[in-house]
Amino acid sequence: MKAAVWYGEKDIRIEERELKALKTDEVTVRVAWAGICGSDLHEYQEGPVFVPVNEPDQFTGEVAPLIMGHEFAGVIEKVGSEVTRFKVGDRVAINPTLTHGIKPEALDTYDGFSFIGLHGDGGFTTFANAPEKQVYKLPETMTLQDGALVEPMAVAVQAIKESELLFGDTVAVFGAGPIGLLTVIAAKAAGASKIIVLDLSANRLEKALELGATHAINSGEVDGIQAIRDIVPGGVDVTFEVAGVAPTFKAAIDATRARGTMVIVSIFARPIEWNPLHLTNTGVKITSSIAYTPTTFQQTVDLMGTGQLKPQGIVTSQIVLDDIVSNGFEALTNDKTQAKILVELSGEK
Repeated sequence: MKAAVWYGEKDIRIEERELKALKTDEVTVRVAWAGICGSDLHEYQEGPVFVPVNEPDQFTGEVAPLIMGHEFAGVIEKVGSEVTRFKVGDRVAINPTLTHGIKPEALDTYDGFSFIGLHGDGGFTTFANAPEKQVYKLPETMTLQDGALVEPMAVAVQAIKESELLFGDTVAVFGAGPIGLLTVIAAKAAGASKIIVLDLSANRLEKALELGATHAINSGEVDGIQAIRDIVPGGVDVTFEVAGVAPTFKAAIDATRARGTMVIVSIFARPIEWNPLHLTNTGVKITSSIAYTPTTFQQTVDLMGTGQLKPQGIVTSQIVLDDIVSNGFEALTNDKTQAKILVELSGEK
């Protein structure tokens, strides 16, 4: 089967791969659609970040080169002998987060985790295997394209939960990439009264307004902190750092009111220099969010199924697997009009 395989920085190859033998507790999914994530882009631009290269991953037992893609949905093609909750033909999305499953789910992810598609073979291919517990059935109200958006939408939903956002709170989102835009959607659904988005791209800021932001600030043209405080004089209740660079990390603290909360959602591929006294002088609380719990993933499916969460507007392009480097990774690197690019595999709806 054809697959997009990560070999190293700026080295993703389309090649033929054999599907691994199906384990008794796994299903084989005929992949319909898969999304290119910011994490995938980090691996392409400056990896390895998560991809195991020196020794096999603790959960998957795999090492690079491996098939990328952790945002995917499709139709079950085959079930293992111990699978009881699914049957051939079921339409499903995959929760790619692999954990020990020993601690309560609020702590489980932070006890060690890996991702299907980053730490082991994933969904940029024709067929992919996944453990039964990682599989979520899609309601009839959702298409398989929608299913490929569940994983990134769940990241934003979990970030909102971590922020303890209250109905009517004010919010600033630093970075209008895909996760930043999804955070806008989630914050609006959670009842934020003002949602201020900052970015350097006019196109991305326009998209943020389309998706529910109340204010858009080009931080390359004006003082972003002053602009936020012109809208909310004391600073916003919650900020989300979704850019992953030192200037936005520091600006997010400055934009938050005293005793407010800043949530780190982005992946910092490189260390930053920062003085903790900056935090001490503000009283701002910092928390962070990586991935989501199984409960949050299921809630995201449910909320998308009822139309309470509508992430479809972040999709800017649909491409085929053969073009994933030129029209996918390179496009996301160089074209700031792009947000979420979906890769067509079987193309089923």
